[in-house]
Amino acid sequence: MKWLLILALPLLSSLCLAHKPSDSYLILETRSDSPDISGRWDIALRDLHLVLPLDDNRDGAITWGELQRQIPNLASQVLSTLSITAISGEQTSPCTLQLDQLQASDHVDGTYASLQLRGECGVSPDGLEVDYQFLFHKDPNHHGLLRLQQDGSELTATFSNSQRQQRILTDNISRWQSFQGFVGQGVHHILIGYDHILFLLTLLFPAVLVWRRGGWQPAPSMTKALGQTLAIVTAFTLTHSLTLGLATLGIISLPSWLVESAIAATVAVGAVANLLPRFFPKRWVMAFVFGLIHGLGFASVLGDLGLTDSGILFPLVGFNLGVELGQAAIVLVFVPIAYLLRQTHFYQRIFVPVGSLAIMLMAGVWLIERLG
Repeated sequence: MKWLLILALPLLSSLCLAHKPSDSYLILETRSDSPDISGRWDIALRDLHLVLPLDDNRDGAITWGELQRQIPNLASQVLSTLSITAISGEQTSPCTLQLDQLQASDHVDGTYASLQLRGECGVSPDGLEVDYQFLFHKDPNHHGLLRLQQDGSELTATFSNSQRQQRILTDNISRWQSFQGFVGQGVHHILIGYDHILFLLTLLFPAVLVWRRGGWQPAPSMTKALGQTLAIVTAFTLTHSLTLGLATLGIISLPSWLVESAIAATVAVGAVANLLPRFFPKRWVMAFVFGLIHGLGFASVLGDLGLTDSGILFPLVGFNLGVELGQAAIVLVFVPIAYLLRQTHFYQRIFVPVGSLAIMLMAGVWLIERLG
């Protein structure tokens, strides 16, 4: 067991130090009777620091004065990675953008620089072509989320390393592309959301086992194992989908530090349940209750984009579908392997307790960081 703990330490350290997904939020406003364009681009300070020397004195803290001193570089090096072209019928015209004002704003995962943008497109646009090149050379996993407000309607799009250009029009093709983009965003969010993954795994560890006579015993059949897995996954899906929708619609609103701390606590409790299984006989109940908390965490991505009722349907449905697809991929990979190993001493006596202990320690570190 000692060598397994030693091997787990590098993973433990890397996961504990891992930061939130790298996302920026771009909001643009146009009118079909005006060539003017305005907007706001929120970029995490940790991401800006990858391309600009924000921390002048290298004291580990970025001050408002240090950020303001970078205004010329924000205009020349950051804003230049964003190109917008107006579409008016068959005509296209490039939009000139300038940095009008700089502010700081708080998001779920920290402080962001909020670049207030203003410009002119030469024509009154029916839609936009947006070329987004920010940060991909430094972080290929970076994503950009776009909300376009035009004549009272909202259109959305996502940018990734493999999809850096978007053509946004009020037609079904653009809406379908937006839907696909948010499906990908949902998959991306769950697959790099270590806390969500580890909580799901703590529930799945014993799905192929039965607690009997004071110890883990292998599930007698695949039917039994699949039944437990289905109950857990269904319960988790129902409740996190519910609170994802309610939080995105603004019906439920809790402080981000409380939600993130509660998620860390659920991971810790899920791991403890594997170490003290007699006190947690029904895992689907835990998945049902704690899924409510994880749904609030998922909602932070769409919440930071600031969508209103008119533009929320496609992103919400697409993002939730992506989360479910990512979750299904984890289940389909882990459960068959666990089922094949369920009868072994390694799985019952080493993997489940040591893995659960490592997850409990990670969750404890997260909880301390998020409460601090």
